[in-house]
Amino acid sequence: MFRRCVSFSVFLILVCGSSLWGEKPSATASSAELTFRLPTTSGETVELKKQPDQKVTVVCFLGAECPLARLYGPRLNELQESYRSRGVRLIGVNSNQQDSLEDVQAYVKKYQIQFPMAKDYGNEIADRYQAVRTPEVFVLDENLVIQYRGRIDNQYLPGISRAETTSHDLKNALDQVLSGNPVKLAVTEPNGCFIGRVKKTEVTTSLTFCNEVVRVLNQHCVECHRKGEIAPFSLTDYDEVRGWADTMLETIDDGRMPPWHASPKYGHYANARFMSDEDKKVLRDWVAGGMPYGDVKNMPKLPEFREGWHLPEIPEAVFEMRKRPFQVPAEGVVEYQYFVVDPGFTEDKWVTGAQVLPGNRSVVHHAIVFIRPPDGADFRGIGWLTAYVPGQRIKKLPEGRARKVPAGSKLVFQMHYTPNGSVAEDISKVGLLFGKEEEITHEVFTLIGIDQEFEIPPHANDFPVTAKVRRIPAEAELLAIAPHMHLRGKSFRLFMKQKDESEILLDVPNYDFNWQHIYELSQPMKLDDVDSLEFTVKFDNSKENPFNPDPSEYVTWGDQTWEEMAIAFFEVAEPRKKKKVEKIARNKKPSQEEADEQRKKKYEQLVAEFIQRFDRNQDGQVDVDEVPLATQRYGRYRDHDGDGIIGKEDLWKR
Repeated sequence: MFRRCVSFSVFLILVCGSSLWGEKPSATASSAELTFRLPTTSGETVELKKQPDQKVTVVCFLGAECPLARLYGPRLNELQESYRSRGVRLIGVNSNQQDSLEDVQAYVKKYQIQFPMAKDYGNEIADRYQAVRTPEVFVLDENLVIQYRGRIDNQYLPGISRAETTSHDLKNALDQVLSGNPVKLAVTEPNGCFIGRVKKTEVTTSLTFCNEVVRVLNQHCVECHRKGEIAPFSLTDYDEVRGWADTMLETIDDGRMPPWHASPKYGHYANARFMSDEDKKVLRDWVAGGMPYGDVKNMPKLPEFREGWHLPEIPEAVFEMRKRPFQVPAEGVVEYQYFVVDPGFTEDKWVTGAQVLPGNRSVVHHAIVFIRPPDGADFRGIGWLTAYVPGQRIKKLPEGRARKVPAGSKLVFQMHYTPNGSVAEDISKVGLLFGKEEEITHEVFTLIGIDQEFEIPPHANDFPVTAKVRRIPAEAELLAIAPHMHLRGKSFRLFMKQKDESEILLDVPNYDFNWQHIYELSQPMKLDDVDSLEFTVKFDNSKENPFNPDPSEYVTWGDQTWEEMAIAFFEVAEPRKKKKVEKIARNKKPSQEEADEQRKKKYEQLVAEFIQRFDRNQDGQVDVDEVPLATQRYGRYRDHDGDGIIGKEDLWKR
């Protein structure tokens, strides 16, 4: 299930809700049944009852480890402060069996909760309110009649974080109740984690936690779901597993876990993640059968995991993205951040292994490190060095293979941060292993297939864009494939074409932006007889796409998640002996006249290709804002003279 690590933003996918109610709040519980008296994290008690000066009470069901509950805790603080003078009172309730009082106290402290936070042992109050998820809010009027139930607002949804809130559901409900008007939207669907209820179920299974269940969790889950790792809760403790059982099964049944999106029909990949039907059945039957603990003597040992650097050797060189931490806000959308580092290489380096180590994995969604070579350097590919994505396992390149980093190169960190409810800081770094040049038989570099000229119309639900790799090196071998789109990305299919035949090499029928998979081939694939690598991506810009920021917009190329990209990265390795032959041929010194003519032709071809690719307004020149921001920042096309145009002189300096 959770075999590889889950980033905070990705875990939002695990906790999406399903339709639970009709159009009106439940009237099952009477006002008297909605009253309660509970212990709080401060050691006092909080009581809900009719009070003359209390016009509105908001009961908020929250979880200590639920990502959405963490995000919305501070927002509820703001709401309490804004409405206190108008007779509104907030009470937080934690009904999770897996959250101890100490866990709830830690939540209150970390997220600076200002309203009373109570512990509902045995989920009695959650049962009275028929609460299902966290966060879930109930607005009670002065007579303790429920006037609204559901979500707080729509900014944080499963898998995405909107730049701003467009539906202030709780706030609107409070304003309408306080003004004496009926609530227009009295019920909304909450998005969050299932409340971890104590199940009063008779034991009807021989499966136990200590035996079968722990073995399944150890194989698929605990690499990330253990103390100190990036998953928001642990699955090594019996009480934790019982409390998260419903959410765990939901993710399995919905196909959201394990986190793998390639169809098994095409290709063979070394990092494929699958949970067998037999293992899924073990968890399902154990939960349905009462979740017995079993005999501790049957408990297998926790697998051993390597912390920190996953490279087989300690990195020979480590470079931080910068010396002072980057501060990630508690909420909102953070634009991509770029940090340029000078590693001080005075000679060419051959990198046999590289790993990005996030400083704070709770907020680092993904990170890419690019090589920015000096002008005029002998360099191949787009400059990709390495990347961090949730769950990625790092290995050295195959023997004899390495990436070249020319002397004088800079390293560019592209950082994508996702707020998690509290202010956080990060200093990520990259570690490198080097090989000896005489031992490197193949140079590894990254090719790219890209289309930047598309425009997705509003409400299109299956809009195709095609692209291909422009040139496939002779004698090269393909190592890995990484498709990339944003929130409207729907599917990806890669075709390998040979003569008149076309074969599907990779099919991703349900692309998910939250999982930036790098599909590593089980065996390198020879490209000698491959005529082309072509792919088709499809975009869903309709309202049926739950991640779509705005289905009414025309969508074009852009760096930010509300814009789109249609890219595939291809890791290839090419024999160096071929380059040596070419070098010998080049070293046959031409006459000065021949050399000048060759240089002129190469330059003219470069200029023509550059203008054709980037001159969007067809005015015969390329303005800086016509070149994608990412290409400006880590690419090789730069405005050297600062005139706002990347002209012939700038390309000559390249």
